[in-house]
Amino acid sequence: MRTSAIALVTVGVASISLPAQWLNQPTPGIPRTPDGKANLSAPAPKATGGKPDLSGLWRLGVEIGVGANITADLPPADIQPWVAALSRRRLEDFGKDDPEITGCKPGGPRHITRAGLAKIVQTPGLMLILYEDLAYRQIFLDGRPLPPDPNPNWMGYSVGHWDGDTLVVESAGFNDRTWLDFAGHGHTEALRITERYRRRDFGHMDLQVTLEDPQAYAKPWTVSAGGTLAADTELLEYVCLENEKDQQHLIGRTSEEKKVTVAPEILAQYVGVYEVASRNVFTITLVNGELLIDLQGKGKVPMIPLSETMFSPRLLGTYQFVKNEQGVVTHMLVHSAEEVLTAVRRR
Repeated sequence: MRTSAIALVTVGVASISLPAQWLNQPTPGIPRTPDGKANLSAPAPKATGGKPDLSGLWRLGVEIGVGANITADLPPADIQPWVAALSRRRLEDFGKDDPEITGCKPGGPRHITRAGLAKIVQTPGLMLILYEDLAYRQIFLDGRPLPPDPNPNWMGYSVGHWDGDTLVVESAGFNDRTWLDFAGHGHTEALRITERYRRRDFGHMDLQVTLEDPQAYAKPWTVSAGGTLAADTELLEYVCLENEKDQQHLIGRTSEEKKVTVAPEILAQYVGVYEVASRNVFTITLVNGELLIDLQGKGKVPMIPLSETMFSPRLLGTYQFVKNEQGVVTHMLVHSAEEVLTAVRRR
């Protein structure tokens, strides 16, 4: 049996994006509208000392396309050649060596940029962030500086301070075994991440995340990873076991698939905008002889050919282009572990 790393990525994405299902468990202390719903527009609560209290269960993270390729807005010249080559190799192997998805290791930087459901517990001197996969972060708010040479680990070492009503968190000490995104962009142990949290009202969190690694990227860049309060639910434990069981079957592309090449004139026929029931929009472009997929307007990822009509960007399965009797591409089938969606070509 051949198990595709693509399917496992789909499972991994689902595990961090679907809300936990705790029935009849209203969250105490939440302001309510007259009909009993959480009033997410109510004023943000205050902690001791008058600063905003960020505590709560939050659904945070970058857009799905940014999670696929966090470097999408960087000029190629700003990415070190070794980083670009490493990402390309990992994409072509369909992420079979992904330490988080197929290796069941903590995501490190990816926990920060695409947190999914994350519970923040804030005290005067320490903030904890708990994740569904049992990973956690400690953010020290007691005034200590970042250590000059922290022992590298999976989740890094974090300290925070207040800038007005914005909590600024600085993190360093990540080992170089974590990936920045599903495209496999790497980093060195020089990586530093700065987060800026601002709870603008009871139910909405603005979060800007800046990544800086001068040994891998020419300049820092910032992504938006904010989100909303997840009311009346709780964290459910997610343990990465199935991926370990299937690890022996992960082979990336087969030897035959690695031989596939598609002529530019055929690739050009696939360029366009495809839409799934007005909720998912995929933009396909052709750049330097390669198809790129832009997921919902955020992040362009190379589409690796598996056949003349079937491609995969690793994230969320495979994409199959379908022609009508006249030879015109009319739609795209999006194959994932759970279902097959039809994306109609709009232009």
